Order: sequence, then C-alpha cells, then structure tokens
Amino acid sequence: MSEPRPSAIHHPAESELFDETLSCEVALPAEFRLGSAVVRPGSAETLLRSVALVEDSRGDDGHDERGEATAQLQRLEAKLDLTMVLLGRLVRQSTQDLDLRPLRWSRRGIRLEQGMRTGATAGSLGVIRLQPCDWLPDHIDLPVSVLAEAATGAGAHFLWLRFEPMSDALEMALERHLFRLHRRQIAQARLADRRPLDP
Repeated sequence: MSEPRPSAIHHPAESELFDETLSCEVALPAEFRLGSAVVRPGSAETLLRSVALVEDSRGDDGHDERGEATAQLQRLEAKLDLTMVLLGRLVRQSTQDLDLRPLRWSRRGIRLEQGMRTGATAGSLGVIRLQPCDWLPDHIDLPVSVLAEAATGAGAHFLWLRFEPMSDALEMALERHLFRLHRRQIAQARLADRRPLDP
C-alpha cells in the first residue's frame, strides 16, 4: 500500500465528502462498477474487523508494544506473513487483479482517480470494490452513489462517490480502519522527518 502526496483538488464534492471529518489519501487496488450489484451481506464488516484484530495485535504504527512477545511468536507471525504472500500470489493468478488507484477516503465516501471517464451521471448507483490492506488479497464491496465526475488539466479523471446508508457496525468498522490508516501515515511522516539527510 502506498501513500501518494496530498493534492489540492478543488471541486464542490470535496467539501461534501471530506470537510470536518477524518480522511486519508492512499493508493489501493480499487475499481468502480456502475449499476446495482449483489453485495455479500456482512462481508465488508467481517473483513474490516478481522484486519483490525490482526493489525492491532501487531502494532501497525511500527512499534512493538507487546513487551512479552517471544521470539517463537515472532517466528510464527513471520511464517504467517509468508503464507499470506504466497496465498496472495495464487489468488492473483486465478482472479482478475484490481488496478492500483490513488483515492481519498472518508466515512462519507471516496474520491477515485480513474484512467478515463466512466460517463456516470450524478445520482447513478454503483459499487466501489477495493482491497483495504496490502497483506490480505481480498476485497470489500461498498454500495455508492455518484456525486460528480470531472477531469483535470493533467488528464486525470476523478469520481466522487458517496456511500449509501450502511449498518452501524459496518460504519464503525470503516471508521476504525480509516483511523488506523491515518495513524500509520502520521507515524511514517514522523519517521521520514527524523531520517538524516544524505550528504
């Protein structure tokens, strides 16, 4: 998972989705599909909660806060990481990959950078499919409605997608995941600031 530099994009939909709420700018495997689709009930919530359990136990800000962790447990986690990498490769060979796309994400919705226009009109319904973390080769599907679509002078196309109403449990899982992404970005920025400059 990579973190692109925040970009100054001016559009009314930016305020609607991101003003006065926590948001993250990241690059994730993602795609938007126009039209209604069958979304697996509870699957997004289950996946996000499972990711939270794993990442919270590891200390995703880069600090190991488990002073009692043994070398044996660390070796077991390393083996699990390798297993997930191999599993991910197998899954990618048997399924269609999602393209890595820059996006901005809040509890209200997503701004997705596209390679070309979709032709979607405001109010159109669709599904945003994305892989929430890089170590787990699985995705979540979230129903959305299109707020706007626009292009920049640089040739990039953007979609602003508002989440359709979701359960309280899914909304809490989503907010928790966004908070972890935000905390990780802050930790990485601080680490980069502390690194000595090359002579």
